[in-house]
Amino acid sequence: MSGVHIRTTINGDAAEYVCEPDEPLLDVLRNRLGLTGAKEGCGTGDCGACSVEVDGRLVCSCLVLGAEMNGRQLKTIEGMAKGDTLHPLQRKFIEHAALQCGICTPGFLIAARALLERNNSPTETEVRFWLAGNLCRCTGYDKIVRAVMDAAAEMREGRHAA
Repeated sequence: MSGVHIRTTINGDAAEYVCEPDEPLLDVLRNRLGLTGAKEGCGTGDCGACSVEVDGRLVCSCLVLGAEMNGRQLKTIEGMAKGDTLHPLQRKFIEHAALQCGICTPGFLIAARALLERNNSPTETEVRFWLAGNLCRCTGYDKIVRAVMDAAAEMREGRHAA
């Protein structure tokens, strides 16, 4: 193996791995680190199912290399809940039935969290625009948008534990 040794931070915890220079971050997360929340929907960056945050920027992990993560800060779906306490977005997705098969759900949740970290009072149009890079074949988008709007309202009012 002509591997590259990487030291990074994932969901606030120090992490190290060795990967091939051309190995996508998605494969590193899933196959080397056991973080299987991000899904491969298309492999071309068109669906958003593999979304993660790198240094606060929303990216498709199928389009960036694991070897590029040295010294970077990553956030994945695995770091969204605090122990057994779901993040308000996760709870609202359940309450609004904003998920079905689950392939796209982690990407939508990561994207929605990134939005709410930047704008805690988005309009419906802003939510729809922000989530436009995420595709869902099962639920449609109305329930997802309603869940994000409801979570935003709850988070603004401080009624959440996460």
